[in-house]
Amino acid sequence: MFEEASEVFDNMFKSSFPLTFIVFIPAVLILVSPLPTEAAHEFTVYRMQQYDLQGQPYGTRNAILNTEARTVEAEVLSRRCVIMRLVDFSYERYQKALRQSAGAVVIILPKNMSTMPQDIVQFMELEPEMLATETIVPVYFALEDDELLSIYTQTLTTSSSQGSSSAAEVLIHTATANGFQMVTSGAQSKAVSDWAITSLEGRLAGTGGEDLPTIVLVAHYDSFGVAPWLSYGADSNGSGVSMLLELARLFSRLYTYKRTHAGYNLLFFVSGGGKFNYQGTKRWLEDNLDHTDSSLLQDNVAFVLCLDTLGNGDSLHLHVSKPPKEGTTQYALLKELETVISSQYPEVKFSMVHKKINLADDTLAWEHERFGIRRLPAFTLSHLNSHREAQRSSIMDVRSVSPSSRHGVGEPPAGPYVDLRKLSRNTKLIAESLARVIYNLTEKGAPGDLQIFTEQMQVQEEQLSSMVDWLTAQPRAAQLVDKDSSVVSTLEYHLGHYLKDVRRHYVKADKRDPEFVFYDQLKQTMNAYRVKPAIFDLLLAVCIAAYLGVIYLAIQHFGVLYSVVRRITAPKTKQH
Repeated sequence: MFEEASEVFDNMFKSSFPLTFIVFIPAVLILVSPLPTEAAHEFTVYRMQQYDLQGQPYGTRNAILNTEARTVEAEVLSRRCVIMRLVDFSYERYQKALRQSAGAVVIILPKNMSTMPQDIVQFMELEPEMLATETIVPVYFALEDDELLSIYTQTLTTSSSQGSSSAAEVLIHTATANGFQMVTSGAQSKAVSDWAITSLEGRLAGTGGEDLPTIVLVAHYDSFGVAPWLSYGADSNGSGVSMLLELARLFSRLYTYKRTHAGYNLLFFVSGGGKFNYQGTKRWLEDNLDHTDSSLLQDNVAFVLCLDTLGNGDSLHLHVSKPPKEGTTQYALLKELETVISSQYPEVKFSMVHKKINLADDTLAWEHERFGIRRLPAFTLSHLNSHREAQRSSIMDVRSVSPSSRHGVGEPPAGPYVDLRKLSRNTKLIAESLARVIYNLTEKGAPGDLQIFTEQMQVQEEQLSSMVDWLTAQPRAAQLVDKDSSVVSTLEYHLGHYLKDVRRHYVKADKRDPEFVFYDQLKQTMNAYRVKPAIFDLLLAVCIAAYLGVIYLAIQHFGVLYSVVRRITAPKTKQH
């Protein structure tokens, strides 16, 4: 039989080239020619946090993606890139993707984060939960555009059909539908070595003696959120840094004139690594208290006032680890805050919040606790009642782009934002309270409604606005702000404009037992390629096999028929 079939093939090649072309060439071309992949869209993705703190890993451990796209509506998510819009996001859906060992998760964010509806803003409540434990599934965030939304819509149609149709319909639809292969261009993430967190200090020296008391004003400049490249930190803590710089400007003018040059040293500290257990403050305290014999922090510290999240709200809370005792400078500040608020800003609700330092916790609650551990009198002023408020560590904490919101007119944004009127009010309130302490105005009989910062000395709202705008124009996550960053150099410039002896302080993680470890590949390019799904390749292979099988059977049948004909006609040929 095989000899006869071989003879048939040989005869076909010799006598019927068109027949050979029709039978074999289509199958060969289909087999050797891969289906073209079309690049549908290229876009930037921002990876979820990846860091180690106190030896504990957080965030996503993976940064490579090359898999087919699905939405969370699909039945099977294993080894698929799950795409979801923020408007459809829920922690349950996110956990479903992780439980099924998805290849990756891509969350599509709206273009303007500050104008999202209130129900979507609740996402910031989930950010700490997403970071609470590590995951090997890479998680990305992308800003929506028309092409990306089109990819999502087509993928949603494909994913939704899998659970609502018959098996045959699902098979046909899956085979004929277009799919998308999501591919990242970056490499696997690795730890960043020798990363330096930078902090800045400057001072205004008092007059009237050598052993003058020192008031320390502190604000951390770095931001934090579920994705470092999307962390702009408008209220937390762009508002605190802007206020500190404005206070430096105001008191530098007072200290310029002999008549108003007070008998207090003012030390200003802009700290880095605040969102990572206040690493910059910790190292600054070690440098000043353990590694030098001459420091303003060693001599006579009246109190340390930390400024944190002060750009909104009609409440002010003085967070303390230990309530101040009557007769101390700390108690004087507390009373002056109460006096100024009751006399000049009755709409503000003021309270003192007492929370002891819990050394068993992995991270400290507020920055003043770093000073409290070193037995320096300190407190934090914030419009937040608790350190657990989600907006302190959220990508939703962005600068509102609405002009009406800036001036307190119209509908405010749903999420956290900076209200310039209230930031300006809080700045003036704190400046007046500090001035009353520094110049001892209450004991001198000055009324509570006496205002020092007026006319030429008033708080400049325009300057606060420009500073907040600049701070929120770029992400300030600690992993992105190195010692050569424009954020550090610009802050250094502004401090140097108002203060003396401005200097930098650096902190690097210990190589043997690091308190913090940062990782790279936090921003990548992702390509979406338009492809047929894997089931299409399977069906195509089956069709090719069936096609060749039919041809083979036909050739076999033709070979038998050809053999019979030869046997019938052979004797006749011999007779002739």
